[in-house]
Amino acid sequence: MSEQLPPEVIARLREIDAAISPRQAQQSWALLTPYHEKAGYAAPRIARDLRYGEHPRHRLDVHTSVSDTVVSDTADGRTADGEPAAGLAPVIVFVHGGGFVGGDKHTPGTPRYDLVGAWAVRHGWVGVTMTHRLAPEFRWPAGARDVAAAVAWLRANIAGYGGDPERVIVAGNSAGAVHVAGYVAGHGGGRLDGVRGAALLSGIYEARAARPGDPEHAYFGPDPGPETASLPGLLRSPVPLLFSVAERDGPAFHAAAASLVSAWVAQHAAMPPLVWVEGHNHMSTIGSLTVDEAALGVALARFIDRHTANVARGSLAPLTPG
Repeated sequence: MSEQLPPEVIARLREIDAAISPRQAQQSWALLTPYHEKAGYAAPRIARDLRYGEHPRHRLDVHTSVSDTVVSDTADGRTADGEPAAGLAPVIVFVHGGGFVGGDKHTPGTPRYDLVGAWAVRHGWVGVTMTHRLAPEFRWPAGARDVAAAVAWLRANIAGYGGDPERVIVAGNSAGAVHVAGYVAGHGGGRLDGVRGAALLSGIYEARAARPGDPEHAYFGPDPGPETASLPGLLRSPVPLLFSVAERDGPAFHAAAASLVSAWVAQHAAMPPLVWVEGHNHMSTIGSLTVDEAALGVALARFIDRHTANVARGSLAPLTPG
């Protein structure tokens, strides 16, 4: 049976102001952190601060189980004969948010965002959490380029950590979803080789004119052109996509989801794969993984399993070898 937060916790999450703010983050994590501490939010093995580029923020963490070992003769996941190595696990890469101007893959002493790596390991995958460059120093399309660079690093190196470079799922939340969407849409200039799917969680796919002080202004500038929109590229993406919007997301994210649905139906005559994250807000969506699996985790795990050809799992496995 999937893990679930008590109804009173969901009720308190619904009472938090939907506007994104430090107060929303503080209140949301105050509610969720005790449950992550009880469940365990760190994978048994974490390789910290591996460099995927030259900038100081070009860092990623690889989360694995104790039993994970190097299972291939070469870094790209193939044997000396050029065949795919056996025993490599799917890889889930998580790109954090932070309004384009903040955030990190790891905040010591908190579940952010080691919990994603632990969640991946529970499902038998390799988890990767990455940090990217920030606006206003680095503007569009720097985030998409960083995702592309991280994926390229994984193609070359992740087999050494037990991960399959041919079965990578890229996920992002908030600004991270914008960066992943830009990467999938081709704004990052990187290849999609080995990427089997992308999950875009509470993202915005068409930049709007923004005022100074708005997060979008820092990354896209005051008057972003149509070339900054990822939606056209997403509509014709060769990579399977999963979208989500939280019940208590702000109006801009609901508007983005509505625009996505309209465009998708016009293009494909069908609804997009869209998850309604019941009871959660912009900050707690990712925090729902492990501790409130029905909200997002079940659908996300099903998506990953389907597109990496894994057998679907009905419940979470322990973090330590059984």
